[in-house]
Amino acid sequence: MATLNGSPASPAALQALALTNYGHFTTMKVEDGGVRGLALHLARLVADCRAVFGAELDPAWVRECVRREAGGGRAGAVMVRVTVFDPGLDLTAPDRAGRPGVLVTTRPAAGGAGRPLPALRVQRLPFHRDTPSVKHVALFGQLRLRRAARLAGFDDVLFSGADGLVSEGCTWNIGFVDEAGAVVWPDAEVLPGTTMRLLRAAGAGHVTAPVTDARLRSMRAAFATSTGLGVRALAAVDDIVFRADDPVIGALRESYAAVPLDRL
Repeated sequence: MATLNGSPASPAALQALALTNYGHFTTMKVEDGGVRGLALHLARLVADCRAVFGAELDPAWVRECVRREAGGGRAGAVMVRVTVFDPGLDLTAPDRAGRPGVLVTTRPAAGGAGRPLPALRVQRLPFHRDTPSVKHVALFGQLRLRRAARLAGFDDVLFSGADGLVSEGCTWNIGFVDEAGAVVWPDAEVLPGTTMRLLRAAGAGHVTAPVTDARLRSMRAAFATSTGLGVRALAAVDDIVFRADDPVIGALRESYAAVPLDRL
């Protein structure tokens, strides 16, 4: 089901989003009525609404919309996407867009408790997202390259900039474990994911550094982070093989699981 401002979304409203593809979103995992990093998700929506629409978004209203769709004491886990868009946007006059609505949609959560998802094999491809600091709905470039990587036999794509530096995955952040066991996050323009931010706040020994090809090849492990994935090991980047069972990755999973759920 899809709800817009707390009521069933009309086909016309969904058509407007599909045809204009202008807006922003966040995706959160609701587990037994709670969300890890809920305040971060809400703050992202508020900041992005200012950037995309020049409008103020009420986080309490967003929370209520999510609660109506996915709260209510539902057992288990579900992925909730909150998309903010203006159903009345005119392609010829996007400067008039300023009355954004809150669309809430759900889908099943992948994986399960105590069962880490299989390690990913990813392909590096050059790409730089438009306005990387905003989690916007224009996903054509990312999905085109994800498709290319999968057609080439990989599980997903990892982006690098024109300078060759590793940045982020298609819909996830990437981190590494260096020879000394430190967690290294790429120093590049990336969308600051909620899971990454929670891990950095909870852990010590995290550093940010440029990840060149040579530095990448010196890492002993790599992992992806997102609300949907949690912490997922990488088995390989191109021809570079990593240790999927590295204890640091296990510790990161435990650290993330220990983050308390914020009630909706």
